[in-house]
Amino acid sequence: MTASITDVARAAGVSASTVSRALRGRPGVSDEVRAQITVLAAQLGYTASRSASSLASGRTFTIGVVVPYVGRWFFGTVLDAAEREFSAAGYDVLLYNLGSPETRKRFFTKLPVRKRVDAVLSLLIPDEEESAALRSLGVPLATTVGGARPGFTVVGIDDRAGTGSAVRHLVNLGHRRIGMIAGVSGPQHWTTPIERRQAYLDVLADAGIEHDAALEADGDYTVEGGERAMTELLAASRPPTAVFAQSDEMAMGALRALRRHRLKVPDDVSVVGFDDHELADVIGLTTVAQPVADQGAEAARLLLRQLDEPDTEQPGHVQMPIRLVLRETTAPPRPRGPQ
Repeated sequence: MTASITDVARAAGVSASTVSRALRGRPGVSDEVRAQITVLAAQLGYTASRSASSLASGRTFTIGVVVPYVGRWFFGTVLDAAEREFSAAGYDVLLYNLGSPETRKRFFTKLPVRKRVDAVLSLLIPDEEESAALRSLGVPLATTVGGARPGFTVVGIDDRAGTGSAVRHLVNLGHRRIGMIAGVSGPQHWTTPIERRQAYLDVLADAGIEHDAALEADGDYTVEGGERAMTELLAASRPPTAVFAQSDEMAMGALRALRRHRLKVPDDVSVVGFDDHELADVIGLTTVAQPVADQGAEAARLLLRQLDEPDTEQPGHVQMPIRLVLRETTAPPRPRGPQ
């Protein structure tokens, strides 16, 4: 008969959960014990199975991931990095794409992840009621969006600091007509557009630049939206000489609109993005670089650590580094009257 995990545990004089951790390379097992278990498992002909490990540990070896838009670059990049960490640790991913309000409401009403996952990574910002629903699952929770939240480990960046560095760069170049392409119609409850807009307003105020509502436009965090927004800004009575886009994808759309209007970048209009998208370097886009993939990987590692070390205090908030990357899309405004 095929040996079971219990047989290996009995031979090694340890618990079945210790055998499971040792054979999966998880922490909490000494090198000596891990080596002994590995040898005994080989001698007994034991091959770990998902069902056996689940029975021994009481886990499903599945992580639930909820996202607002799985097809968008930011969320897809975070998800890919997180999934790699989960997979390497022997976990599967159960993905829920909650792109519409109806789908989102149905998910939080029924909570289909209950008893099906060991932890949840949320790439959307839940409201108070939704947060309470997730906490009721009794599993580790993590997110890569929004600020600190009770019951969640948050891995993110300082949106205000990043935006401030971008807009101050334009101010320091001499620009006074600085527009912004925002993401007002982004995912539900998303705080990123709010944080970045406030930083934009703060820098203008600090520089003594009067805010002009005509220099703000919604770009929907997409390339197409960025193109529409840039076209709207160019129609203003006094168009901007520089534009801060709250994402690189919207900045790419802005560059396309400027090219279509036969305007040169940065001679006629400077453009700054946010993210350091994988194509930003290719098109020479000045941008605020954030470690998107690293945020997903770190959130996954922290969830796995909570599962393996439940009694160890976990960080409530981890802030990842950001930096302004100067490329070819920004320059001082050309002298042509009041700026």
